[in-house]
This record gives sequence, structure tokens and C-alpha cells, in this order.
Amino acid sequence: MTAIAVTIAGSDSGGGAGVQADLKTFSALGVYGASVITAVTAQNTRGVSAVEDISAAVVAAQIDAVFSDLAIGAVKIGMVSRRETIGVIADGLKRYDRLAVIDPVMVATSGDHLMRPDAIATLKEELLPFALVMTPNLPEAALLTGRAIAETEAEVARQAEMLLKLGARSVLMKGGHAKGRDAIDFLYSQAGVLRLSRPRIETRNDHGTGCTLSAAIAAGLAKGKPIADAVTAAKAYLHDALIAAAGLTVGQGRGPVHHFHHWWSGSGDHSVAPLDDA
Repeated sequence: MTAIAVTIAGSDSGGGAGVQADLKTFSALGVYGASVITAVTAQNTRGVSAVEDISAAVVAAQIDAVFSDLAIGAVKIGMVSRRETIGVIADGLKRYDRLAVIDPVMVATSGDHLMRPDAIATLKEELLPFALVMTPNLPEAALLTGRAIAETEAEVARQAEMLLKLGARSVLMKGGHAKGRDAIDFLYSQAGVLRLSRPRIETRNDHGTGCTLSAAIAAGLAKGKPIADAVTAAKAYLHDALIAAAGLTVGQGRGPVHHFHHWWSGSGDHSVAPLDDA
């Protein structure tokens, strides 16, 4: 049976993040991707110049169109900037009895704010109870918990516990904004804590890392992986995509990760290479 995942997120016209990054990630990992677009951004590697939200009615219609027809194996939710949008997504998840990978996209890599302040409370109250996995970075976790950005593992654990109490089944606290030679993520759930560490990659091509990681987790779930295995495989995929991004020349600012690093064997060479089922 074909593994299918759907991304509910905003469009990135530059192709490095948002729905575009999610669909690339699904495809690279052998999963058919569908989409529900929540907003359209005018965006490139240098920043976001405009955002226009899709109406709540059209978001709801997209959800019904996709879920009533396709055998969705996993749901990933990214950029949702308005309370009305969050409400119809929560209603859709309830209607179709679904949980989701939720990436609380609040600030772009460029520093541009993508979520309205009044939407944060709605996200916490209405959407987090549908989180199978939540994937905040440290600044996002701080915004959601009302605390300072975590600088110690004890504070990371405290904020994760607060998010679990809001209804998330598991929380992946991403350490990309922390200091140190390694980028360390922590997966918190009722089963305990899973520590995931990879050497930190210094690169200008890091646009869309959060979108890519959460989409990769959803791809793993769509293929039947347990949560811990899906998260572990997604971390490995993103790490390799960051390393391979050195071979990309896209734009004049912060470029994208290399979603198709398994498939493009060299710069400008689009020949197909084998893909290991990570």
C-alpha cells in the first residue's frame, strides 16, 4: 500500500521551507505527499516580504478534499498564523480522528515573525491536544511556555514537561539554537527521554531545517515506524541534508538544505541514486 502523508502549512515561494520543503522531504523518503495550504508567502533566501493567509473556509475545504479521498498515514502541521485557521484545522483533526506532527512555526530562519501573537494561545489550547509529536526549537518552546530560552538540560526538560501537560503525546525539543559542538535534541514522552546527538554543521544553507525535520518524522510515521524510530531516522536524514547542502548554490541569503542528497550524485547531476530506507 502506498504510504501517504499530508502537510498542512504555508507556501514558501523560494522553495526552501514550508509546503515545498515538506513535499520534497516526503518524496525523498518514498512517501506520496498531499497538501493543505494555510498561507502564501512572498519569500526567498533573504527573507519574507509578504504573507497572505488562505481563508479558513478554503483551508477546511482542502482538509475535507484530502482526508475524504486519500488514505492518509501521517499528518504534519507547520505554519498556521491565525486563530481561525487553527480552529478549522483542530476541527478537521477531530472530525477525521487524527493526531499530527506539529511544528510550531513562529519565526523564520531570517528572523521574520510568521505567527500572530493572539494565535499562540489558540495553538496551545486547541491544537496541541492533537500533537502526536511536537517539534519546537528552544525559542519556540520558550514562547509557548512563557519562560526564558532554555540554557540547561534541566530547563529543557521542564519546558518539555509543560508542553506534555498541554496535551502533546511527545515533544522533541530541538537543540539547533543551543551552544556546543553537537546539535542535541531530546524526545520526551511517557516512555522516557531519548537523547539524539549529531555534530553541529556550520552552513549558510539551513533554511527550512525545522520544516524538513518534522516532515521527515511524518514520512517515517506514514511508513509505519514507531515514534522513536521515525524521529531518529528524521534526525539522520536532516543531518545528511545539511552536509550535502554545501553543494547547492541557491539564492543570495540562507539557502535550503539538500532534500534530494540521496538522489543527486553531484552538482548539476540529477541521475537517480539508491535510497536507503533510513
